[in-house]
Amino acid sequence: MSPHVLRAAALAAALAATLWPAARAAAAPLSLDQAIDLAVQRSQSVRSARASAHGAAEMARAAGQQPDPMLFGGIDNLPASGPNRFSTGAEDMTMKRAGISQEWIAADKRAAREAVAHAMAEREAAGERMAAAEARLQTAMAFIDAYYAGEAAKLASLNEKHAREDLAAGKGRQAAAAGSSAEVLGLTGALGSAEDASADLRQQQAAAAAGLQRWTGASVDELAMPPLALADAPGQDDFVAGHPVVVARQRDIEVARQELEVARLNRRPNWTYELSYGQRQGRPDMVSFSVSIPLPVAPASRQDRERAARMALLDKAQAELEEARRAAAGEYAALSGDAVRLQARIQRYESSVIEPLGQRTVAALAAYRANQAGLAMVFESRHAELEARRKLLDLQRDLAKARAQLVFKPIVQGAAQ
Repeated sequence: MSPHVLRAAALAAALAATLWPAARAAAAPLSLDQAIDLAVQRSQSVRSARASAHGAAEMARAAGQQPDPMLFGGIDNLPASGPNRFSTGAEDMTMKRAGISQEWIAADKRAAREAVAHAMAEREAAGERMAAAEARLQTAMAFIDAYYAGEAAKLASLNEKHAREDLAAGKGRQAAAAGSSAEVLGLTGALGSAEDASADLRQQQAAAAAGLQRWTGASVDELAMPPLALADAPGQDDFVAGHPVVVARQRDIEVARQELEVARLNRRPNWTYELSYGQRQGRPDMVSFSVSIPLPVAPASRQDRERAARMALLDKAQAELEEARRAAAGEYAALSGDAVRLQARIQRYESSVIEPLGQRTVAALAAYRANQAGLAMVFESRHAELEARRKLLDLQRDLAKARAQLVFKPIVQGAAQ
């Protein structure tokens, strides 16, 4: 065999070995975890919150610094009339002056302002985690809708397939004079209904897939079953502590507490120091130093009012936190109760509805093969079983959504976003 042929065969084998795993991976169903990772990575809300948190962190670094000094210059005692008007060198009283002033903020006041900035930065950082949690939750809900819409569409397609088979068999029976035209007409109408139901569910599946693509950015044909076990859900205390509204209110309280401390320290005014150098014509130069001290002549009307306002805002934040905790606890009770009741309903529905209907379908098929029942009875039993399975899918979807809210609603503390 030619060496060129051997090299080409080896290259083709290597290329196939390289592309085969990728092709298999591309064909694998998308899992819930993969969808959530894609959504968080491409979420613009998370990006916006991350930028806001970064900006707040940068502001916090500057909050504890002294204000910039102020450079000033001027001319004192410049003649405004007479022959030497506006002359800077004719009068010995005229002085050119330049200097610098600095407002001095005490260390404890600067530390308090820095603490406020850090509290605001922590609030923005919590906003980033909240945005990621919201992206995870919404993606999980969209994934569940898309998955169960696909499963319902599969059942509808199966029902349509059965209707076609039954209609074909009915026409054959009619041609063999073993069936009637009424039976064929009934099976024709049943096929039309099955086709319409299948089209409706495919439309719902397409809408659900578009909703999922809005979060993941990818169009996927197959979805893996979402593995949401109730054991993965946090307890009530963890759910309440990680609830986005509770976390936000806690950060508001910390900001309000630090702002109250700043208002308390603002009762002491900031001093401003000024140093200037004056140059005169024909006379000694002058150096001046001064201190400006604001006089709080009415602290009860100004500084104390500001402090009272900050105290009221702190009380408001504490009340909102308590209300948020109560709402989160009520939400947890409702979701966990729904999950338990839906699980019980599913188990009861499977044993008391799905199993008997499945046995009825088997019995109808046996009776039809024994020429003791018509095709209409077979189709009706199959249709009833598939409709029951569709309702079971609805129950399973509702259970998955309740569990998803329990699992993904709380903020993942300390998780890398």
